[in-house]
Amino acid sequence: LVRGITSSGSQWLGITDRVMGGSSNGSLTRETIDGKLANVLRGNVSLVSGNNGGFIQMATDLSLDPSEDSFVDAEKFDGIELEVYCESSSTEENFNVHLRNPACDRQMSSYRATFEVRPGQWATVRLPWDAFEGYGPGPEVTPFVPILRRLGVVSIGEVKDVVLAVANVGFFSVI
Repeated sequence: LVRGITSSGSQWLGITDRVMGGSSNGSLTRETIDGKLANVLRGNVSLVSGNNGGFIQMATDLSLDPSEDSFVDAEKFDGIELEVYCESSSTEENFNVHLRNPACDRQMSSYRATFEVRPGQWATVRLPWDAFEGYGPGPEVTPFVPILRRLGVVSIGEVKDVVLAVANVGFFSVI
């Protein structure tokens, strides 16, 4: 069972480490790749600033109506599922999913999980809730609970050129 979260390209934002003084570059567009409409993150991750935290990401707030509630309760699901595609000369690339919940009270705070993808083909990635580890003030000392505000798909901490497409994002349940 998979429940889609969002399909609108306009609800996603492209963000780079430049918001924190970094030097990575990136853009986010809506394109068709191999017949699938997707959000496509293109750019390069740079560690020139010396903090080893260079990143580019695409992110979305999950609530469809923030005026009612800025969080989505995903506790009845087992994790996040993404349909992803990347281009690279490597045989595989690593990316992260960053989730923010009420424990994430600082901009750099999140719960993170890493996934691998083979370039040149679409893949479905499933990340169970127990794959997410706390990072930063709040999540480092607070167990993860899937009451979610924001989801980011991120290339972080490794110098590289990035072409990453995400066609679908949803919650999954193991039946």
